[in-house]
Amino acid sequence: MSWPKVVVYDYGSGNLRSAERALARAGADVTVTADRDAALAADGLVVPGVGAFAACMAGLEALDAGSVLRERLAGDRPVLGICVGMQVLFETGDEHGVVTPGLGLLPGAVTRLHATVLPHMGWNTVTADPDSRLLAGLDPNERFYFVHSYAARRVPGALVGTSEHGESFAATVERGSLAATQFHPEKSGDAGAQLLRNWTGTL
Repeated sequence: MSWPKVVVYDYGSGNLRSAERALARAGADVTVTADRDAALAADGLVVPGVGAFAACMAGLEALDAGSVLRERLAGDRPVLGICVGMQVLFETGDEHGVVTPGLGLLPGAVTRLHATVLPHMGWNTVTADPDSRLLAGLDPNERFYFVHSYAARRVPGALVGTSEHGESFAATVERGSLAATQFHPEKSGDAGAQLLRNWTGTL
């Protein structure tokens, strides 16, 4: 049995090693690299991300990562964004009043959550779309680990799993071969491991 080949995109941001270990436990042959050809050729590409939207976009733009993701998606090749790696998939990110263009692969903007306590840090449940492949087989009360102050809201044309912190926001997005999570599956214990197995199982 051959394991699916997954690249964790190393553009200078993200919990690369923890993502690598979690994906390996989920049944993937994982490489962490910035190499364009490897990112294009892999069965699955993971875009991690922590920190500021603008800084992550600068790292992605330095690698011309947008064209890599667009080429993969045009060929129905799976991509998974995690945390800020999900946020940069949208059209814009608004942090501290500064609007930064995103990759524009999903419609909408990422903005500050309307909540009394930020960041939204810790465990929270996700309400799944019944057709979700990412969250298939998971109990509705499963909890995932979040660390963020910004999020997308509605995502037209996509399957969206939602969570609540001050307001409802998009916790997962699935559209064709593009999937993303606002939470960190690699930090989410058994539930996160099941989600990653669900994703690698589609590769």
